Parts: sequence; structure tokens; C-alpha cells
Amino acid sequence: MTIIPFDDQPPDSPHLTPYDERHLVTYLRLLDADEEGADWQEAVQIIFGLDPDKEPERAKLVHDSHLKRALWMTEHGYQDLLRSSLH
Repeated sequence: MTIIPFDDQPPDSPHLTPYDERHLVTYLRLLDADEEGADWQEAVQIIFGLDPDKEPERAKLVHDSHLKRALWMTEHGYQDLLRSSLH
């Protein structure tokens, strides 16, 4: 699977951003991994292509910040998606 270029942290915006739109699949993969109880180190390696042994702090930051944004999408961001699909 192709890894979409990513920032170490997604935007901290109260609204859906173009970054979020580009990473919807990433967010879904993170949510699935979290729901299945997957180890974060395995998830970050598969989803982002990061080696948590070589870059432990960065890998943890990328994983946790994107998972937090993915969870935000399930509570708030999806509303922006719905609004944009209606226009």
C-alpha cells in the first residue's frame, strides 16, 4: 500500500482540513488497529512506514497525534464531511 506523505502531527483545527481529507484512509486504518488492540509500534510501521526502534519519539508522536485526530473525526470531523458532500 502506498504511504501518503504525512506531517509528524496533523493539524489541530476545529474543522476538517485538506490534510484530513487526504488522510481519511490513514485515520480509518489507525482506528481499526486501535480497535483490534494492535501494538502501536506495529501500526506505525505498517501505516506510516516508520521504524519505532530507530525513531521511537517521532514514531510515538506520529501515531498518537494521528490517532487522536482520527478519534476527533469520529466525533466532530465527520460533520464537515457530511456538509461538504451535500454541496
